[in-house]
Amino acid sequence: QVQLVESGGGLAQSGGSLRLSCTTSGFKFSSYAMGWARQSPGKRLEWVGGIHNDGSETSYGDSVKGRGTISRDNAKSILYLQMDSLKPEDTAHYYCGKGCAGAYDDDAPLPDFCHWGQGTQVTVSS
Repeated sequence: QVQLVESGGGLAQSGGSLRLSCTTSGFKFSSYAMGWARQSPGKRLEWVGGIHNDGSETSYGDSVKGRGTISRDNAKSILYLQMDSLKPEDTAHYYCGKGCAGAYDDDAPLPDFCHWGQGTQVTVSS
């Protein structure tokens, strides 16, 4: 079965950095687009960003553009999210997602992801 396990979350200070990892199994990683989303209490699930299956293209939500970088290692089946210049509003539970098939829609990406991991908590202090 598809397994997505996030790690690397924790407590960070404003202005600091974190790198989240998503280790995967149960599917051919290099054939699927991958992405990240986040959710904080009282707010909707928010798109963070995604990457095409071959790593040729990435896209990001407005809230993380310029601060987040998504990459993937297809040899190791691992997805990464580098977050820099962290802000308190980045506090959320971060989820790793697997694309359904083909490319995702940049304008509305969330429906094109069919599986999400359990997530990892990121807390940014003021």
